[in-house]
Amino acid sequence: MAELSETRERPTRAYVIHPDLGNARTRRSPELALDEAVALAHALPAIEVTGAEVARLRNPDAGMLFSKGKREEIGEHLKAVAEGEGAELVLIDGPVTPVQQRNLEKDWGVKILDRTGLILEIFADRAQTREGVLQVELAALAYQRTRLVRAWTHLERQRGGLGFVGGPGETQIEADRRAIDEQMVRLRRQLERVVKTRELHRKARAKVPYPIVALVGYTNAGKSTLFNRLTGAEVLAQDQLFATLDPTMRQMVLPGGRQVILSDTVGFISDLPHELVAAFRATLEEVLAADLILHVRDISHPETEEQAGDVGEILESLGVEEDVPLIEVWNKIDALSPETRAALRRTDARTEGVQAISALSGEGLDELLRSVDAHLAEALDEPVEEAELRLPAEDGRRRAWLHRQGIVVSEEMTETGVHLLVRWTARQKAEFEAL
Repeated sequence: MAELSETRERPTRAYVIHPDLGNARTRRSPELALDEAVALAHALPAIEVTGAEVARLRNPDAGMLFSKGKREEIGEHLKAVAEGEGAELVLIDGPVTPVQQRNLEKDWGVKILDRTGLILEIFADRAQTREGVLQVELAALAYQRTRLVRAWTHLERQRGGLGFVGGPGETQIEADRRAIDEQMVRLRRQLERVVKTRELHRKARAKVPYPIVALVGYTNAGKSTLFNRLTGAEVLAQDQLFATLDPTMRQMVLPGGRQVILSDTVGFISDLPHELVAAFRATLEEVLAADLILHVRDISHPETEEQAGDVGEILESLGVEEDVPLIEVWNKIDALSPETRAALRRTDARTEGVQAISALSGEGLDELLRSVDAHLAEALDEPVEEAELRLPAEDGRRRAWLHRQGIVVSEEMTETGVHLLVRWTARQKAEFEAL
C-alpha cells in the first residue's frame, strides 16, 4: 500500500479538451461545456487541471478522434507543458472508443480519460453508503467491460477512486472478461441484499402515511442548500459539481401542519453515463415513489433551459409518471440583478407551477412551502378552496392560528374587525372551526 500512498501524494496533472462537433447534436455552448468539464475535473481532488481548450472537429476520425493536424497541435502543447509541471492525463469531454483511447495514449504518451470515466471516478470518490459504493463499482465494471484496456486490480481497492487516474497495474493491457462478469454477479447479489433492507425500511415508513417530496435537478443547482434550509439538516452543500451523491431523507412540517418526507437526490448532468443511470435506478426510486417533485433550477446559469431539458430527459428515462405533480423551483435569484429578479418574481406570480427563490437567503421560501402544501392537498384529494373570514379585532388566538398555518392570502383591518382571505383544505377548515 506504500505505492498507493506515494501515488496519491500529489494530484495528477491533467489537460481538458472539449470536442466541438460543430453541429446540432448538442444544445450546449462549446465554451460553457468546456467550463463544465473543467468543473468536473476540479470536483476530483486527485486531479489538477493545467489547461483546457475547445477542439473543433468537422469530421471525427474513427481511429484517432482528432485529425492529424489537431493531434499534432495538442501533442506539441502537451510537450510544452511537460517541460514545466507536466501533464500526465488528458480528459476528453465526450465519448471515446477503446480504439481511440489506445491510439491517442500511444500517440501522446499520456493516459486518456473520457467523460464517462471521469464521472465514474467522481462518484467513486463521493459514495458513502454501502449501496452507493456497490452501485458505482457495478457501473464501473459495466463501463470497463466494453473496452478491456485497463487493469482491473482496482476491484480490490483500498482507497477512493476506481484506478483510472492512478494506482498499480496501470500498464496491463488486458482484463479477464469472465472474471469481470463474475465480479459483477457478486456485486449484484450484494446490492440485492442492500436494496431489500432499504425496501423493508420503506415499508416501515409507509405505515406512517407521510407524503414524499423529492428534490431533483442539475448538479450544483442548489438542492442540498435548499434541503438544509427547509429541514435544518447539515448535508454537505458546496459550489461544486456532485458535492453530494448519496440520497438523504428528512421529515419536515409544512406551514399548514402537514408532515412530509423531503428527499434530496443525486444531481443530474448532461450526457450522464447510461451505466450510472441504470446503476442508480434503485437509489432514485424515491423519485419514482414521490407524491410531488421539486425541480430545482439554477436560474442564474446561462444555460438553465438546456439543463432543465437534460433533467427532463433523465426523469423520462427513469420512468417518472407524467401525472406526478411537479413544481419548478427557480433557485439562486440572489445572483441576479434587482431588475431581473423583480421580473422573475412577476413571472413566478403569473406562471402556475413555478416558484422563484433563493435557498441561500431564504427569499421566496414561504411562497414555495404554501405551493407545496396546495399541490399535495390536490394530489392527495384534499382540494384547496378560498374563503372570506371576518374576525373580531380581539380574536388574536384564531387569527394567529391562521397565520401559523400559512393559509392567509390577504388581510385587512376594518372598523368591525379583521377581514381575511384564506386558502385552506377541508381538514384545516374543520380544525379552525373547532378552535
